[in-house]
Amino acid sequence: MERVTGIGGVFFRARDPEALKRWYDRNLGVDLTPPDYESPCWHQKEGPTVFEPFPADTDYFRDPAKQWMLNFRVRDLDLMVAQLRAAGIEVEVDPVRYPNGRFARLRDPEGNPVAIWQPEGTMPGR
Repeated sequence: MERVTGIGGVFFRARDPEALKRWYDRNLGVDLTPPDYESPCWHQKEGPTVFEPFPADTDYFRDPAKQWMLNFRVRDLDLMVAQLRAAGIEVEVDPVRYPNGRFARLRDPEGNPVAIWQPEGTMPGR
């Protein structure tokens, strides 16, 4: 059976797409989509990805009006959290270290939920 090899794009509606693209680029390092086909687009480092539909009444996204949540892998959760907080972004670090790693949550400027995840096995000093 053929299988997809990863996420090729994430597309969603935004009130101010240009400002939101710049926010993701500046704060999370998600490169802007290039203006032409000759320029490279954001290239992810290969790693695990979870694809998980949730029940319609889930509290996991915290805001029942939000229909999706992004989860980005990071190399060092503590450094990313410090960088985000230095930029004035509120970040909630989950105090639990799960078998699959560590997590933190934030919201983008339009209130969309975003998780950052440092997979187990990529922890500094391990």
